Amino acid sequence: MGENESAGGGGPERSVRRRALLVGGAAAVAGAAVLGHDALSRLRWKLPGARRPRAAGAVDFGSARWVGASPANYREADRPDDYPIDRVVVHVTQGSFTSAVKAFQDPGHGAAAHYIVRRDGRVTQMIRELDVAFHAGNRAWNERSVGVEHEGFVDDASSFTDAMYAASARLTAQICRRYGIPVDRKHIVGHVEVPGTDHTDPGPHWDWIRYLRLVRAVPPDSPTPSPSGSGAPSGSGGATGPGEGRQAP
Repeated sequence: MGENESAGGGGPERSVRRRALLVGGAAAVAGAAVLGHDALSRLRWKLPGARRPRAAGAVDFGSARWVGASPANYREADRPDDYPIDRVVVHVTQGSFTSAVKAFQDPGHGAAAHYIVRRDGRVTQMIRELDVAFHAGNRAWNERSVGVEHEGFVDDASSFTDAMYAASARLTAQICRRYGIPVDRKHIVGHVEVPGTDHTDPGPHWDWIRYLRLVRAVPPDSPTPSPSGSGAPSGSGGATGPGEGRQAP
C-alpha cells in the first residue's frame, strides 16, 4: 500500500512538485535572459555604427563648464563598465589655462585630460569620465584613471592658489565617491608617479598633505552627478606641453 501511495496515491503532491519545478526552471531561464539582455545592452554601443548616447554639454562635476577636447586626444569608452576607474592623476599644465585648452583641442597634440582647474578655482571639463583621455603616458593608466590638470608651473609655488586647492579637492572628492576610490596617496597620484612617465608634475610645490586633507573634508552629502552620458548641464565654471601624456590609442 505504501508503494502504491508513492507511485500513484501521491499524485496531487507529485503534481505540485512538478509544477514548482517547471515554474522554477522558467524563472531561471527568464533571469538568464534578463542578464543576457543587460550584458548585450552594455556592449551594443561597441558594435560597428553604434555609439553610446551622450548629452550635449553634460558634465560630471556640477559646477564645471564644458569645453570639448579634440576627439583625436581621447578614446570613446563606457567606463566604468568596460574599464574600472580606481585612480585620479594630478597634472600641472606648464602654461596658462588658455594654452591648455588650445593644446587639448589640437588633434595633433595627442594628449588631453578630463578636467582643467584654473588658478581662480573655476573648473572646465574637456573629456567625459566615460571616455579614456590620453593624459598619463601609459595606456593602462589612462584606462583606469581620471586626469585633472591644474593651471600653472611646477617650479612656481604661487601657481597653486587657495581657490585652486579647494575646487580641485571638491572635484576629486566627487570622483572618488562616484567610483569608490580610496582617498590616499596610492589612488590619488601625481603624473610623475605613473609608471614609464618622464614628467615631473605636479612638482615639489604641490602640497599633498593639504590636498588630501581638503579632499577628505568635503562634506559627504555633496552631490555626485551621474556619469556624463546623462549628467548635469554645463555650469559656470598649455596644458600639458606638446606630447605630454601621450599614449598609444
